[in-house]
Amino acid sequence: MECNCCERTKIRSQEEYASLLNRLSRIEGQIRGIRGMVERSAYCADILTQVAAASAALNGFTKELLANHIKSCVAQDIRAGSEEKVDELVNLLQKLMK
Repeated sequence: MECNCCERTKIRSQEEYASLLNRLSRIEGQIRGIRGMVERSAYCADILTQVAAASAALNGFTKELLANHIKSCVAQDIRAGSEEKVDELVNLLQKLMK
């Protein structure tokens, strides 16, 4: 996996790209479904159940993207003798864990 982190872009493998987009497509579908439930005045508990499922799906996307970032950009930076991406990762994890 090549990482152009200094330019703030990332070249992803076709497999990684497809996996991330598939996850996002499913999440978009879940959000549209929740909107439809609200528009149809669905029962609150039913909507909240779907919101929990969408939230879990978004967390899954975050975990996959974070793992890919650590395995590529962060690891590459460490191998190059720098710890800039490690510091960035620490700050990122603090944001994600709010």
